[in-house]
Amino acid sequence: MLGNFSYSNPTKLYFGEDSLEYLNEELPKYGKNVLLVYGGGSIKKNGVYDKVMEILKSNGKEIFEDPGVMPNPTVEKLYEGCRIAKAVNVDLILAIGGGSVCDYAKAVSVSTYCEEDPWDKYYLRMEDVENKIIPVGCILTMVGTGSEMNGGSVITNHESKLKIGHVFGDNVFPKFSILNPVFTFTIPRYQMIAGFFDIMSHILEQYFSGEDDNTSDYIMEGLLKSLIHSSEIAVNNPGDYEARSNIMWTATWALNTLVSKGKTTDWMVHMIGQSVGAYTDATHGMTLSAISMAYYRYICQYGTAKFKRYAVNVWDVNPVGKSDEEVAKEGLDRMESYMKGLGLVMSIKELGVTEDMLAGITSGSFVLEGGYKVLSYEEIIEILKASMQ
Repeated sequence: MLGNFSYSNPTKLYFGEDSLEYLNEELPKYGKNVLLVYGGGSIKKNGVYDKVMEILKSNGKEIFEDPGVMPNPTVEKLYEGCRIAKAVNVDLILAIGGGSVCDYAKAVSVSTYCEEDPWDKYYLRMEDVENKIIPVGCILTMVGTGSEMNGGSVITNHESKLKIGHVFGDNVFPKFSILNPVFTFTIPRYQMIAGFFDIMSHILEQYFSGEDDNTSDYIMEGLLKSLIHSSEIAVNNPGDYEARSNIMWTATWALNTLVSKGKTTDWMVHMIGQSVGAYTDATHGMTLSAISMAYYRYICQYGTAKFKRYAVNVWDVNPVGKSDEEVAKEGLDRMESYMKGLGLVMSIKELGVTEDMLAGITSGSFVLEGGYKVLSYEEIIEILKASMQ
């Protein structure tokens, strides 16, 4: 049975090759001071920075910059961004980049006027926002997280070895996001395929929860088949516009809160993967790929019917003459072959995880109850050990 829910998503999207032009429609809605947030400077090499600056200046904006957002934004960087935003009385934060930059922008938006330590309030105590929120707009240059159309924000604290995400409400969602697939063409292959798996993992975290035959599951199966088809094209031809545009659109729908409605959701791959990231600073999508096969093979026995459906409807496994367990296993085998074909990381050893880290990674993995099995400490250890093979 589909559960009861309410749904809204306030983010306005502009999609396509000419989508940046719509920044001219959005900018007049906000005050003069714009904080431009971006990462390591690739947007200056590919020309996106110059295009955005031209539009900002033509709209009479006062531009302030906050560069250097790292792939796993740190709490120290968050404090720095808050100081900048408050000092210049920012009216709009404009994030140019991938999910980490968008996540960071949302963190700054809720934290700048927070009267206590935002790490404690939002990421440890998971409290709601009660202070002034600075509006955020996003211009995507990498896809994967869906951060352009949700309230999620993940921050890393290296001192405490914790990487924690807070899912904020509608009031923190980006006000608008600009999605031009061409802007994603120049990202390195490693980051591109990591983003592909981040998309897949988002869908699977919501799909593998509950045995119900509901609309959300049908949508997710379609999204998965589209992603698999397009990613296999894009990995061989990164400049294929059709493939990259379909992947970009799938990424947004994978985590804009729609397909989770009426379902419980799992998210244990993310919880364990984020803890791995807190210890290794590894690329997020690769922490998920390195954990996934060990995790899903372990919990398959607790949700065999759904894993069988996944094998048949997503991976086209022929169930005739096979037990449910055999069909489910064949589906996971095909998923593993697909992952290896993309060139994803399949072992946490490749990310720098060593045996002496396992206890700490396990302790830093928040245990959630929405999936088929609530994991014990010992079970997480076993999954991590299997992920090291």
